[in-house]
Order: sequence, then structure tokens, then C-alpha cells
Amino acid sequence: MIRIMSKKVIIVGSGAGGCAVARELALKGFNITVLEAGSKFSSLNRAFSYAYPFSRLGLLGGEKTISKVFPHMKTTRASDKLVVVTGQTMGGCTTISCGNIVRADRGLKEIGLDLKSEFDELEKIIGIAPIPFDKWRSLTLKMFKTATRLGLDPTPTQKAVNVHKCTGCGLCELGCAVNAKWDARKFLDKQIRKRVSVICKTAVKKLIIEGGVVKGVEARKERESLRLYSDIVVLAAGGLGTAQILKASGVDASDTLWVDIVSTLGGICKGAKQLHEPPMVWYTKHEDYILSPYIDILSVWFYKPWRKVSVNDRVGIMLKLADSASGMVTKEGDIIKQVTNYELERIDEGLELARQVMENSGVNGPFVRGLLNGGHLGGTVPLRKKDIDSMKPSYLPDNLWVADLSLAPRSQGMPTMLLASALALRVARKIIEAKNN
Repeated sequence: MIRIMSKKVIIVGSGAGGCAVARELALKGFNITVLEAGSKFSSLNRAFSYAYPFSRLGLLGGEKTISKVFPHMKTTRASDKLVVVTGQTMGGCTTISCGNIVRADRGLKEIGLDLKSEFDELEKIIGIAPIPFDKWRSLTLKMFKTATRLGLDPTPTQKAVNVHKCTGCGLCELGCAVNAKWDARKFLDKQIRKRVSVICKTAVKKLIIEGGVVKGVEARKERESLRLYSDIVVLAAGGLGTAQILKASGVDASDTLWVDIVSTLGGICKGAKQLHEPPMVWYTKHEDYILSPYIDILSVWFYKPWRKVSVNDRVGIMLKLADSASGMVTKEGDIIKQVTNYELERIDEGLELARQVMENSGVNGPFVRGLLNGGHLGGTVPLRKKDIDSMKPSYLPDNLWVADLSLAPRSQGMPTMLLASALALRVARKIIEAKNN
């Protein structure tokens, strides 16, 4: 085997894709620098108890104020109906996720991409298992049994959560205060961190391209402008950040953004305390969406129709929809994404099933829909059949790779952390292969 000479690699983004690439390349002797626009992560769980009384009085305003209360989250209006949520911190969106690890591969078979081996490997590295039934709230178990009776075939969700450490606070999306939940930072364990330099609060603005070859990046760290050079640049800044950097650099990004639209139906059950368990412990899978028990924290805080009911009495079932790849990201980072009539019809269909599950489990109305939002951003650098051998769209300049959900051509309507890491792992091995040849 040809030994790889040390190559200098800049990875932009430290989420499920960026950290997976960093781990694999570091193990093969590459010299890695990870640039993260956000700060180091710290759990935000306490902010919930501080903020909730103000929320009930409507004093938090709308979702635009979320980054002031929770600085690791950023919300952007994509249209009058849709809010997009992103994570900007070390570990990316994995730190503010529900910890779900499921195999999402919608649209991959059509382009000839099989990630089974990567899924297998990553599941062993991460360590996954469902939350035991005795950790579920009684109402959640009752809704599971109701969904079974209705023929919806619910399945316990595979989780990257250490149940022995988990306190069942239900606030996984604000970061795990007891370190029970896996996130992408754990790809960079002590051994790997010796070979990887992570620089936070460093926002990459554009690529340095000379003669059609990428030579590095232009970035900004607080008030300082930087030009950083490397042999290879890997964009893993997500469907939004990756597209923005490409367009700002004069490189094509496709106006085919998808976001996995989420809508949550809220009902009322006195003393349900649904937040006193991990979210999304089971799900039902349908053609274009899943349903799963879930309190929509965005709606609890900022959506007026949800303010009138105590969070202890609120019950929710989430619908996560595979939406059309019809959005766009501008070079300034603005998102333009409409919710189509077809998507609204599918949401209506799914939430009617959710209502039936809740109502038949003793949950009362009024049933109120939550804020339409999307937090899985992808599809802006989609792979085609001709790209699978290289895992790199042919129009990208030399020395540039993409390793995040931007590569996935279709919305999943499923949790996507495993998919993002699997795509990145395959890309990392293609980088190694290319430098060996």
C-alpha cells in the first residue's frame, strides 16, 4: 500500500459531516484544521425554566429572538409559513438534536448509492439502542399502543443516548446537561484531537480559487480577516452554509434546497409531563412522513396559540415531512422556500392521524398546530449517478469536496444525523483514495 504523505486539510463545519470527515482523515495521517463559525457548546437547559414564564406572557416576542435566548440556535424565515432552524456551535446541529440514529436513504438507490457499510460502521462507533419502555411516560406508552391498534405499526426509535445517565428531562434539543446524549464532538476523542485543530468563532466567507484550483479559504474570526491555505478544503457547513460559501465564491450551488418540514399537533392532558422523558421515543413511518411523540419547544416559547396551556399539560405528536427540493440559498445566506399545496395536504393527512392517536389515548382538544419549521437542510450540491464513483459533483473545483447533507438529492422526512455522517465517511475515503493514486 502507498503511504499517504501528510496533507493539510481545512474542514468547514464541525457537525455530523465535518467531524466524521475529520476523524477518518486524521486516522490516516492527514493534518486537519476544523473551522467552526459558532462558539464552543454549552448546555442551555436552564434557559428553559428561566424563559418559560416570559413566554406565557408573550414577552419573548417571536422566533427572531431565539438566538438571544439560545445563542447556539439560529432561526431564519424562509417564507411567511416556514421557519428554518440551524445549529451554530461546535458539534453543529447534533448538539441540539433529539439523539435519533436511524437509517435514512430516500432517493439514494435511484442514483446508485448504497451506504449500508457506512451505516453499519457508524452505528457501532456511536452505540445505539431504543429507550426502554420503563423510561417512557405512561401516556406515551398508551399512544404507542393506540397507534398499534390503528395499524400504524409504531417502532421504538434507535437512540444515541446512554439511558443510565439520562435523567429524562426531555430537553435534548437544548443540549445534554449530563452528557448522556451522543453528538458529533465525540467523533473527535482524545486520540483524534491530538491530530485535529478546531478553531471556533471562525466564519468562512469564501474559497480561495486560483487557476480553477481551490487553495484555501477566506474567513473572519471576530474582527480579524484571515486567509488560510491548505491542500484540500472540505465544505461540511450544511445545506445552508455550504451553498452560501459556494455562491459567494462564484461556484454553482443548486437551488434545490430541502428542509424536512416539521409540524406538531398539540393537545391537552392534565399532568402529562411529556417533557419528563426523552423526545421521539417511537415513530410511525408513512410514505412521505413520520409521526412521533414530541413537544415542539419552538412553539412552546414563541408561537402564540401554544402559550395558553402549561407545558406540563401539553401533549404533542410531531409530523416530519419529506418536502420538495425547491428552495434556494443566496450568497448572503438568505433562504427562500415556500410550502407547497401538496405539502400542506400531506401535513393535513398526517396530523389527522396524530389527532386520532391522541384522542383515542385520552388527550383532549383543542388540538392546535405548532409552528411550521425545518431543521435538516440539504440538497444544494446534489449527487447524480455520474458522481457516485468519486462522491464529488464534477463541477466542483479541484481540491474541493463537500461532505454534508448538501449531497443528498431528496428530502428524507426522517432523522438525518446518521445519513450526514455516512455521506461524509464515504467522501473521506474517496479523498484518501484520490491522494493514494
